[in-house]
Amino acid sequence: MKRSKRYKALKEQVSKQVVYSLTEAVKQLKNSKTKFTESVEMHVRLGINPKKSDQIVRGSVHLPHGTGKTKRVIAFVSGNGEAAAKQAGADIIGTNEVITKIKQTSKIDFDVAVATPDMMRQLAPIARILGQKGLMPNPKTETVGQDVAKLIQAVKKGKVNFKNDDTGNVHLAIGKTSFSEQQLQDNITETLSALRKAKPASAKGVYFKSVTLCSTMGPGLRISVAM
Repeated sequence: MKRSKRYKALKEQVSKQVVYSLTEAVKQLKNSKTKFTESVEMHVRLGINPKKSDQIVRGSVHLPHGTGKTKRVIAFVSGNGEAAAKQAGADIIGTNEVITKIKQTSKIDFDVAVATPDMMRQLAPIARILGQKGLMPNPKTETVGQDVAKLIQAVKKGKVNFKNDDTGNVHLAIGKTSFSEQQLQDNITETLSALRKAKPASAKGVYFKSVTLCSTMGPGLRISVAM
């Protein structure tokens, strides 16, 4: 892959052999200058066996300063809950017509899906479509509940869901390069805390194999993390 002069210059300041402190890594992230505001990503390699069902890492984190991105939320609610969902900030109401359209086209134009328990059966026809994109509502990620307004407001305020991939890694966007150093540190610290709480009881040995931070167009920086 051909890299820009800017990327090469940044990479020269980073060593793969060095494990940075959180403070040092965040300062380095802030050095990335592009014509657009980059996202800040966290990539965590976990000491789990993703093939074992009792070692799946799944949960959510409430980022103190949000992600810097406004998320489109669809709310699958019955008729009685539509008004509350709209008032709470739902961008789309998941009516039966919407469910049918998703089934027919497989098109998704939202970032997060929430639902009331009584609507979960209605989602069966599109469960695979939503599941493949990590959007299927689930009590473990706090996207299913009676108080749908509370669920929507949490997402709008910065709640992010996470789940390990097939290789045992978790990938998350945790802010923007326009955030202050303290804001990024707060979001990173909160994310690591949420991942610790989600550690499976059956996972033994070192849990955080490696934690790497990077901006959208910047090189990765490994940070020092306990566990």
